[in-house]
Parts: sequence; C-alpha cells; structure tokens
Amino acid sequence: MDQQGVGRSRAARVVLGAAVACAMAASVVVAQTETSSAEPVGSFYTPPPQIPQEPGAIIKTAPMALLATPPSEKGWPGVGQHVMYTSRLQDGSPVAVSGTYIEPTGPWLGAGPRPTVVIAPGTSGQGDQCAMSQAFSTGLTVHTDPALGLSANQELPSSGVWSQLGARVLVTDYIGLGTPGIHTYANRIESAHAVLDGARAAHRLAGVGPETPVVFWGYSQGGGSTAAAAEMAPDYAPELTVKGTWAGGPVADLAAILAKIDGALIGGAIGFAINGMLARYPELNQALDKTISPAGRDMLATLSESCIADLITYHPFLKTTSMTKDGRPLLDHLAELPEAAPALAELRVGSMTPATPVLITSGLNDDTVPYGQARALAETWCAKGATVTFRTNDLPPILPGTTIPNHFGPELIDGFGPDNAVTYLLDRLADKPVTGCTFD
Repeated sequence: MDQQGVGRSRAARVVLGAAVACAMAASVVVAQTETSSAEPVGSFYTPPPQIPQEPGAIIKTAPMALLATPPSEKGWPGVGQHVMYTSRLQDGSPVAVSGTYIEPTGPWLGAGPRPTVVIAPGTSGQGDQCAMSQAFSTGLTVHTDPALGLSANQELPSSGVWSQLGARVLVTDYIGLGTPGIHTYANRIESAHAVLDGARAAHRLAGVGPETPVVFWGYSQGGGSTAAAAEMAPDYAPELTVKGTWAGGPVADLAAILAKIDGALIGGAIGFAINGMLARYPELNQALDKTISPAGRDMLATLSESCIADLITYHPFLKTTSMTKDGRPLLDHLAELPEAAPALAELRVGSMTPATPVLITSGLNDDTVPYGQARALAETWCAKGATVTFRTNDLPPILPGTTIPNHFGPELIDGFGPDNAVTYLLDRLADKPVTGCTFD
C-alpha cells in the first residue's frame, strides 16, 4: 500500500474511533448539564460599536472550555477559542458573527497540508441561546426559565472527528445567533457568507495563508449552508483554496421544505424561516399582515426566541393552519403573494455553480428535508458543468413525520458510516481525482 493509502486507512480508523467516542460523550452529556437563570447569552456576543469592514476579520476572541468532549486520557485534541469575526449581510453591510475555533494539538493524519474544516451546524433554533458556541462551552445548557430552552452540542461528533484527525476546525454560529439581530434561518446568501468568512477568520487565527486547503461540512440547515458556500465561493471568496464540500440533506429549496414539515414534529421551524424572510424582505412582512392572525404573529414571536428542542417540547406537530386568519396553510398564501415568489427564488440554492467537488447525500425517505429537492440541486449543478457526487440513502421509513429516524439517521450513516463524507473529503484533500457527476 502506498503512503497515501496508508494515511487514508489510518485516518479511517480514527474516524470510526472518534465517532464512537463522540457518541459515547453525547450519551452522557445530560450528566454534565448546567442550569442557568442568567441571561441566555454572555457579554462576548455583544460586538463593539465599530467592527472591521473586511470580511473574515477577527473582532475578538476569548478562551473557551470544551466541556462536552470525547473521553480520552489526553482530553480534547485541540484548544478551543470563542471567536467573533466580520461577515456580510444580504445587502453587503458588515455584521459580527460568533463561532467556535478549535486549534489542533496533534499532527494532521491525512494527506497534504493541515486543512481548515468549516462546520455549518444543523438547525439549533432562532433564539440567541441556541448559538452552537453556547453548547460548545457548556456541553448542554438547560435554562431554569423554560422560555429560554436548551442548547445542545449537536456538532460534537463532526468537530470531534475532524479534531482527532488533526484539522483546524471552525464552527460558525451563523448571522444573528448569539449576536444582535434575527437569525436569518435558511438564507442561502447570509449562511454562505458566515461559512466563507469563517474560513477566512480561521486562517487569520492560525496564521496561515489562503493557499491552506479548506473543506466545508454541513447537514440539513448546515448542508444548505455549505452548498451555498460552495457555489458562492468563486465570486465571494475566490482566494480560498476550497478542496471539497459535504452538503448532507441540504436545505436547498425553501418552499419545498416548508411544505414538507408543516404539521411534522418540528413544524415550528417554518417560523424560523418566515421570521428570517420577513427581516430581509419588508415588503413581504406587510403583505403577510393580510394573512397571519394575531395568534400567528404571537407564535412567530415565540419561535424567534426558541431552540429546536423547544419546538419538540412545547410546539410539536405545529400546523400553519393555526397561524392564518382563514385556516388555510401559510404556504398556500405564500404561493399567492406576488411579494413571496422573488424572495423564495432568491433564497433557493442552485443559481450559481461550484468550482470544486461537492458530495450531496439525501435520504430517500427523509421526512424533513425532501429527497427530491436535494437531487434537483445535484442535477441543476451537473447541467452547469459542476463536479457532483450524489448518494441516496435508502433507509426505510420509520415513524414518518418524527424527524429523528428518517432525517438524522441518514446524517449518521452518510457522515460517519461506510464510505462516509469524512473519507470523501479526505480524498479531496489528497487531490484524488474526481470528475463529472455520479448518482448512486
């Protein structure tokens, strides 16, 4: 076996071991729970009056204890920092974004130079307390005030695996999570900015240049974010040396997602998307006044301060028929509003073309992020000449509408199982050739 093959085999063993260790840590994280009756987020999330204008500039950092970690005699294989960096809103104006940066302490076990891995988290919520960096610093925070919900470190497996491999890792909080302003959930433009500027910020923290290899990792909301970052990188961050992207179960077509989850276990996530759209498309806000009932407006306000666990606990199987004046689904009204169509079109991933390889995975029976819109994204990109590997996860339907088996099951299998997303990205970092499009 050549040196590259030996390195890949060793890295694969680390992936399996680290994933198991992270799963063990996640299973005992409740024992590490901290309760808090203080404000949902700390002062770190407040940016100074003036922030740098350059995207990816470091605004401030602070040491971060990584309390929920894979069990190891040596502890976490990296040093955590809380970071705030500059990104861009949809209109191009600068904004502060927070995140978690993990500098590795061990050698890089893959081929080529040590890479930067930017992780785009899956749906955590819309309240400031749902920021992923909150969960990294506490493991699992359950606020004594139920209205503040809980924040769980759902990116422990991904960050743990990549840290064990010796990569530097940046996990973005996205725009408006923790920091001031609304979190613009599933906004492809602002999500891509947060990911791409996260790579720039990580390089500044590490003292490395743009020639440093970069890969993007994301599932669900994160998959939509990394897909958007991949297609926007040539224009927005052309200096980055992007090697590859995993866009797992990507939120690509927002209209299709909203239709799928209405009435499902996490149907309240529709509120996250609507709140984000209203913040960037004020004309839509006025148009919806004719449709949304006072109770619906109250629910949107409640959801804007909620985490994903709160949807399951307090608002399970939410139907938007309960939020409209005439009892019709909210999506039916959006389809009739002329102000909605341009917004939904602009937020749909696929209008640009990635210049580097992308792995898209999707569950055939995903009950939260529809398979069809994920495959359509791959087909759209392929028609434009992109290099795309599309893999179908055929996990059979289990309790449809409950999200966890049919949506998160494929994440674990495709992310860390056989022939997984980690090894796909390791091959890209090793410059193993991949061309054209394949559909499995």
